[in-house]
Amino acid sequence: MLAAFARATGGPDPLANLVVGEQPVPEPQPGWATVRVRAASLNHHDLWTLRGVSSRPVVPPQILGCDAAGTVAAYVGSAPPGAPEVGARVVVHSPVTCGQCAACRGGDEMSCRRPAMLSEPPLPGTFAEYVAVPADNLIPLPVGVDFSVAACLPTAYLTAYHGLFQRARLQPGMTVLVHGAGGGLPSAAILLGVRAGLTVYATSRDESKRQFALDLGATAAYPPERETAREVITATGGMGVDAVIETVGEPTWELSLRAVRPGGTVVVSGATGGINPPAQLNRIFFRNVTVAGSTMGTRGELRRLIDLCARGALNPVIGSRHALADATSAFAEMEHGEVRGKIVLES
Repeated sequence: MLAAFARATGGPDPLANLVVGEQPVPEPQPGWATVRVRAASLNHHDLWTLRGVSSRPVVPPQILGCDAAGTVAAYVGSAPPGAPEVGARVVVHSPVTCGQCAACRGGDEMSCRRPAMLSEPPLPGTFAEYVAVPADNLIPLPVGVDFSVAACLPTAYLTAYHGLFQRARLQPGMTVLVHGAGGGLPSAAILLGVRAGLTVYATSRDESKRQFALDLGATAAYPPERETAREVITATGGMGVDAVIETVGEPTWELSLRAVRPGGTVVVSGATGGINPPAQLNRIFFRNVTVAGSTMGTRGELRRLIDLCARGALNPVIGSRHALADATSAFAEMEHGEVRGKIVLES
C-alpha cells in the first residue's frame, strides 16, 4: 500500500526524513479492524515525529498521521458486538488506551496510565491507504459528512473542544484568547468558541492571519506583543480573559499569563514555538491561575463534533487538499505556515 513515513528522524531538515512509498498492509489483531483510509489530516505532531520528538523512540520506517476517516475494510473473524460493519463509514479516534487500568475501567479514558497513539511506536499511523485500529476507536460517520471534513476532527477540533469546555469549563458569555490564529487547532478553537457564545480574541504575528481570525468570528485580533495584554484587559472590562488556548509556547507564554484574569485558566495544547518558557510561578500562584494540559479528547466528545458537522452547525476550515502521493508538498505547507486551517491528504 502507499504510505507517507519517516525513514529517519532528526537532522537540520526534517522533511528530508519523509518518504512516500510502499509499506505492508497492516494485519489487524483480534478486536481490531483494518480501515480503508479516504482522508487524513496533518498536525504539528507529524513534523515533531520527523524531528525525532516523540513520546517513544521512533523506529523507522514509521508511518505518520493520527487523524483519519474512511470505511471499515476487515476484521479478524466477525465484527465485535456493537462495532461498525465492514463497509461502514467511520472516523478514527487516535488514542489507544489499555482498557485495564483503574482509569480505563472507570470510564476515564483520557487518564489511562499506559496510553498509546496511532503513529507513535509501535503503532503505524494513518497516512496510508490502510490503517489498523481497535474496534472501540471506530466512530460511525453519517453519509452527509465528507471524509475530508471528518478527518479534521480527531486531533485539532477534538483538542480545542476538550480544552475549551472540559479543561477551561467555559460557558456562553465568557471570554477566551486564542494564540496562533491561522493554524488548525487555533482556527478550530475560534470556530467552536464563537459557536458556543464565547467572546473570542486572537493573536498572530501575521496581519492576514489576524484578518482570518476576524473572518471566523473573533471579536478582535492582535499581534502577540507585550502591549497586547493591556488591550485584552481593557477589552474585558479590566479583568482579563477567562481562559487562554496556548499552542505556541515560549513566544506567547508571558502574554498568556498577563492576559488571563485572576482565577482563570491557561490551557496548554501545544508548544510550536518552544517548550521551555520561563514559568513565572509567582504570577501563577499569586493570581490563582490554573495551567491545564489538554490533548485530544474522549470518544463521546468526538461523537458530538461529528453530530455538529452532520447538522451543519460546524464546518471545519480546510486550507488545502492533497493526494496521499503528494504528501511532501502538504508537509512543506505546514512547516512554512502557508495554509489557513487544516491540510488534508486524500486517497
